[in-house]
Amino acid sequence: MHINRRFALTAAGLLAALAIAACSKQEPAAPAAASAPPPPPAAARVLVVGTDAAYTPFESQNEKGDVVGFDIDVVKAVAAKAGIEVKFVNTPWEGIFNSLDQGDRDLLVSAITITDERRQTMDFSQPYFDARQLIAVKADSPVVKFEDIKSLKIGVQNGTTGDEVVGKLLGKSSTAIKRFESTPLALKELEAGGVQAVVADNGVVVHYLANNAAGGFKTVSDAGFPVEHYGIAVKKGNAELLAKINKGLDEVKADGTYAKIYASYFGAESK
Repeated sequence: MHINRRFALTAAGLLAALAIAACSKQEPAAPAAASAPPPPPAAARVLVVGTDAAYTPFESQNEKGDVVGFDIDVVKAVAAKAGIEVKFVNTPWEGIFNSLDQGDRDLLVSAITITDERRQTMDFSQPYFDARQLIAVKADSPVVKFEDIKSLKIGVQNGTTGDEVVGKLLGKSSTAIKRFESTPLALKELEAGGVQAVVADNGVVVHYLANNAAGGFKTVSDAGFPVEHYGIAVKKGNAELLAKINKGLDEVKADGTYAKIYASYFGAESK
């Protein structure tokens, strides 16, 4: 009787131990859920470039309505180096600076002369083009310097530096000054004999003459004309974008890209 009880107790203990062992055995861990892939990086915002597309060869619209020109090619090359994406929007000159200030445009490129006055309300890149006034006259004209045009009828583009310097020479309200909406229109008037000289930015004049050799023009430079520097404008205080643009400009100048663009419009690299 005692033996059977001991056996029963022993058996009961063994069963209890097995039960405890079974209860303490760890279940196999459930496979960890695959971690979700990180979200794709947000697409970089396309920067809007304002330009008044009415100043050949710097910016104009082709027959398809696309904005094209020297300034456009330079900014495209700079943007590629800077790792930014841009799109160009034709913006009338009258409101172009206000569009930058209000944030409707991220940057401007439109043959914009860097001036101290403009620096007060916007920031500029390093210069990308040096502009000088140039006098266009017929090939047989005796004009050899700026003073020689004082007695002539002179064509200028309204509101440009050419308009300003001729206005200082002859008087702003002089009837000898004939103002046009564009320099090419003034040069066409020179060819037709309606004016005897045109004063305008060298880039525009050189490009026009290269494509209108039959006009029979020559150009006259004058050491008294000041040098102007064109720059790319960004909103005042946008140091990050300005640094990217300047870096891009440095690179396109260093690798010869700028020289190729310049030569395609003006025939020789800027010096």
